[in-house]
Amino acid sequence: MSMNFNPLPGIKSFYENARHILNISYKPKMEHFQRTMKIVLFGTLIVGILGYLISLIVTLIVGH
Repeated sequence: MSMNFNPLPGIKSFYENARHILNISYKPKMEHFQRTMKIVLFGTLIVGILGYLISLIVTLIVGH
């Protein structure tokens, strides 16, 4: 009972998909990049503050 496993078609398909993605992608302008970074940092800050507040409230309620 021999299993015939050939990884070449999968590797070729991955390579073709990766090339396609690289061909249609572009480098963002600095203004767009900075705006995106500000939004991501702001969102991270909000999630962190909410997590801290929830932890603080739970600690005050439970008392530990």
